Amino acid sequence: MKNLVIVESPAKAKTIEKYLGKDFVVRSSYGHIRDLSKKGMGIDIANRFVPSYEVSPDKKKNVTELRKLAKQAEVVWLATDEDREGEAIAWHLAEALKLDVADTKRIVFHEITKPAITQAVANPRQVDLNLVNAQQARRILDRVVGFELSPILWKKIRTGLSAGRVQSVAVRLIVEREREIDGFTPTSSFKVSGELYTLNAQGKPDETLPVKRLAAFDDEASAQAYLTSLTGATFSVAQLDQKPAKRSPKPPFTTSTLQQEASQKLGFSVKQTMVIAQRLYESGKITYMRTDSVNLSEVAIGQAKEVITQRFGANYSHPRRYKTKQADAQEAHEAIRPTDLSLADVAGERNEQRLYQLIWARALASQMSDAELLRSQVDIAISPSKNELLVAKGEVVTFEGFMKVYNLDGAKDKDVLLPALEVGQTLQPGLLQAKQSFSRAPARYNEASLVRTLEEMGIGRPSTYAPTIDTIQQRGYVIKEDREGVPRSVRLLSWQDGKTTAETLEEKTGSEKNKLFPTDIAGIVNDFLVKNFGEVLDFQFTAQVEAKFDQIAMGQQAWQDMLEDFYGKFHPNVEQAETLTREEAGQARLLGNDPKTGKPMLVKIGRFGPFVQLGDGENDEKPTFASLKPGQKMDTIKLEEALELFKLPRTLGKMPEAYHATAADGTPFGVDKGQTIIAKQGPFGPYLEYGEKRYAPIKGYDPLSITLDEAVLIIEAKIQADADKIIRSYPGTDVKILKGRWGPYITDVATKVNAKIAKDEDPMSLSLEACQQRLADAPPPKKRGRAAAKKAPVKKTAARKPAAKKTAGTTRRTKK
Repeated sequence: MKNLVIVESPAKAKTIEKYLGKDFVVRSSYGHIRDLSKKGMGIDIANRFVPSYEVSPDKKKNVTELRKLAKQAEVVWLATDEDREGEAIAWHLAEALKLDVADTKRIVFHEITKPAITQAVANPRQVDLNLVNAQQARRILDRVVGFELSPILWKKIRTGLSAGRVQSVAVRLIVEREREIDGFTPTSSFKVSGELYTLNAQGKPDETLPVKRLAAFDDEASAQAYLTSLTGATFSVAQLDQKPAKRSPKPPFTTSTLQQEASQKLGFSVKQTMVIAQRLYESGKITYMRTDSVNLSEVAIGQAKEVITQRFGANYSHPRRYKTKQADAQEAHEAIRPTDLSLADVAGERNEQRLYQLIWARALASQMSDAELLRSQVDIAISPSKNELLVAKGEVVTFEGFMKVYNLDGAKDKDVLLPALEVGQTLQPGLLQAKQSFSRAPARYNEASLVRTLEEMGIGRPSTYAPTIDTIQQRGYVIKEDREGVPRSVRLLSWQDGKTTAETLEEKTGSEKNKLFPTDIAGIVNDFLVKNFGEVLDFQFTAQVEAKFDQIAMGQQAWQDMLEDFYGKFHPNVEQAETLTREEAGQARLLGNDPKTGKPMLVKIGRFGPFVQLGDGENDEKPTFASLKPGQKMDTIKLEEALELFKLPRTLGKMPEAYHATAADGTPFGVDKGQTIIAKQGPFGPYLEYGEKRYAPIKGYDPLSITLDEAVLIIEAKIQADADKIIRSYPGTDVKILKGRWGPYITDVATKVNAKIAKDEDPMSLSLEACQQRLADAPPPKKRGRAAAKKAPVKKTAARKPAAKKTAGTTRRTKK
């Protein structure tokens, strides 16, 4: 074998092999092959942070194969990605394959095309040890922080928690934003808007002119007085202003701007964007997707000019050379662009096509002419008042320019054409309204806005944004979800034909879509870390650490000196935190004292979430506990709300009559008349308890207000659902065939082992022996914590009208 080329992914290997020809064998490392040892920290701190690396267990077979191929090859080429992570993988490959780093050829390319690959092979270099050391320093520093911080969180707050240098800073941003929102008090104002009309030759209303008053009123009385003063007033054009304007295209995408725009325009998560972009890159459709550069190559600029001129005309072309504003931008990458700008569409999965089209449009638009606009403003005087004005604004696109292919505002730009007017022209008033509006709290972060903030602060780099955001969600510090708004009353004042009216409307406020919400544990961990490790969570300090990694990459800083400097400041804080008690760690918050007993009321975090505790356990008196309800927060719950929680468990009454259902196999389910029904709050939500150890979730109901009638309907629906679930059982065994979410399945109720049934199989035709064989071949159940006890919720609508499925068994309602 003459040449062995090693890349990171098998998809890339296939594409490159067809470009290089028969003298080259291309194989994949499947990403990183080595990492820090999992035995202890894997770092010898006393010996200047010497790392201990080991081949990952799942990569040993691949490394053995690559080592064998490397021995057979005359030349080994390391063609991993062109960023620090890729450089580190190349170095680890050289080490693991016992290659001479100084003699091994390193090639890089930012697009997988034949010209790029050919040029890379013609211009090999050595592995850049400065880049390797920058990545190594980041990996070691993150391991040290996580390894020393996480055990402190386990001891002082709760087991299973984790902390990280960048992830904890990201969580801090989200926690602090949520507290800003919680502490925000909206103020209201009244904004005036409406319509005036031009008059035709007959003095009748002709064209409409939408107008508004630029300044808002602070209160309803002032707005009311203003509208009343309009009666008898004259409206006339006081001033006309028209001026040309331009709108310039944005640069082609960097990693962060692609993540932001894909979120806004396509609804993609940051992780989803990077996965799709990786596939587009590996299939040779776009350039490398981890970059903070806005630069385009001269070849790309030339091709863009050619494509734009052919498609739209020479007047649409405007070659531009963008410069990266960030002083800390990493190695000389290009911006993200198609490898062939003449292709507006590509084959592939639908989301790949959508992301490609976005990248193509942005890259092409960056090389197009400015959009030209004509902006108009009309000032309307209201006499006899000397100072009052209404304003009308319009905007017309006179030349589309780059907007021909890329609309900056998500296709919302529409011409607002004002009617032809003259100074002094009289206008007739139509409907004018003053509507109450409220100031808005700071917006919660979504994934894209968090990436933008991290980038603006200099925290993280293109390769770290997506993993950071994924990590804080996976570890339970942040939840991404939609939330419904709450109703709010709004006052609307209207003036027309000299009459003023007022009405109250209702609108929803606070609706959220795909926003990042901190969990209670995020707030507790954040406060502990800020208090005891303030420098580690300081935004400016974290950005400075990133800058030092950049200096290492440029050979301007020794990586071990940087780590020693960091650790010298960090480790004393670890030693100090070790001496803290759980109480000093600030886990509990005192809400006040119970007015009846005088006992202290505390809010804490436990294994299953936040709870309130009545009493401190002194004088051998056991405290009592209650879980917080959904929507309640540790930071904001008040004493009065906590006292309400201790009204649970709440006895609703007794079953007015018996309800029984029989499964298809004859198994009885039911509740007898007179059984007590109790509403409770558990770690996974509210539920009903009835009979002996029988429970029914009541998702959507408040356990403090649910009625006996509602509870009876829920219990009956639960009994019927349990009966309907059993398709068949085998007497004398624990084997049953049940209805599941995805169809029938076999289960052993004793061992909790489940086995599949094919869609085209008749469950009733399966013998006991066949079921037992499938259960024996099935994987064991996953070990789960208490979460496994959670039952399927009973929907509120279903509870009100339980329906019996006659084919599954029989149902009877009896009075006793």
